[in-house]
Amino acid sequence: MIHIKTQPIRLALLAFVLLMLGAAQAQPAGEPQRLPVTQLRAGMHLIQAEVAQNDQQRAIGLMHRRSMPVNNGMLFIFEAPSQQCFWMRNTLLPLSIAFISDDGSIVNIAEMQPMSDASHCSAKPVRYALEMNQGWFAKRGLKAGSKLSGGPWP
Repeated sequence: MIHIKTQPIRLALLAFVLLMLGAAQAQPAGEPQRLPVTQLRAGMHLIQAEVAQNDQQRAIGLMHRRSMPVNNGMLFIFEAPSQQCFWMRNTLLPLSIAFISDDGSIVNIAEMQPMSDASHCSAKPVRYALEMNQGWFAKRGLKAGSKLSGGPWP
């Protein structure tokens, strides 16, 4: 056991412990995460996409949300192109997912059912995936080969 004699060190340690406890409670279990938003464009359609760019953010994704505005979604960014696969465990909303290449072209789109462990994968290696409310892409005539702009694309 280390005995700390000086008050400033004790206070610094106490502040650090409190900071760590607060960080651990910042994302309560069962609560939707809220991430920074970027604006994307699919033709004339504007998308407000939360950006999930680290392992923890990507793992939580859109879990625990009961609703999502029509033109909102979540953009998943990975470090390198790879076959990306998604499932819907703890996700309450039916979603469509577009797997997107580095130039913003949609590679393929999958329809995903809520609370399912069924896997939905990209048809080829990609770094991006965009989840929207189910049917969003189809209702706007977007399909494989359609291009998105804004965000990380030129």
